[in-house]
Amino acid sequence: MRSILIDAGPLIALFSVDDKHYDHYNDLVSNFAADGLRIVTTWPCIVEASYLLNNTNRFELLEWVSLGGAIVYPFGPENLQDMIAPMKRYTEDNKSEMDLADATLYWLACETHIHDIMTIDNRDFSRYRLPSGKHFQIH
Repeated sequence: MRSILIDAGPLIALFSVDDKHYDHYNDLVSNFAADGLRIVTTWPCIVEASYLLNNTNRFELLEWVSLGGAIVYPFGPENLQDMIAPMKRYTEDNKSEMDLADATLYWLACETHIHDIMTIDNRDFSRYRLPSGKHFQIH
């Protein structure tokens, strides 16, 4: 079974057929699912996607999550220090920053060793390096 992280952008695309990335992510999920797929994310990504979707699509996303469409990996206050360090490292004089949603996915990759990620944020995720020196495999 293939495991893949998912960021807010692809979550929005999957639940908004008029999104320019809809076809790409719908096809990707369909192709990966044929061999077994486990989609993993965090609450900040769900919150961000939910906030940016309209009401109908927001409810569809939340129902999909409630039915197990994605595993929402929990974290607690004790994990924040592990997120703050890369946020500081990848925030460069307000030119670009690692936001909390990205930091949770970075942390999740470190915890689970899942390096495949669905994101439209190619610029940032292509520059992030995990402690092992590996980079994310962006889809």
